[in-house]
Amino acid sequence: MLDIFGIIAANILSLPGVLGLGLGMTTRRPILGILLGALVGLAETMLFARFDFAAVEPTELGVALVVGAVAGGMGTLIRRYGATV
Repeated sequence: MLDIFGIIAANILSLPGVLGLGLGMTTRRPILGILLGALVGLAETMLFARFDFAAVEPTELGVALVVGAVAGGMGTLIRRYGATV
């Protein structure tokens, strides 16, 4: 259980979370923001696995895709609605 929490937290604080949010903020289209975030999650996982599909764990790939997609979607929402305080 701690392993999965570590994977989730590492992806939120790493490239899929931060760069996915940033790329999501570059567009106003939610689908495009989600796709950009998921693409960052895929690229980060493959980069750290040295582009070897045998070294990629399905759990890490799935979490990276989901975190990247959610971060990209949140970035798009931030761009569309802004920070109203």
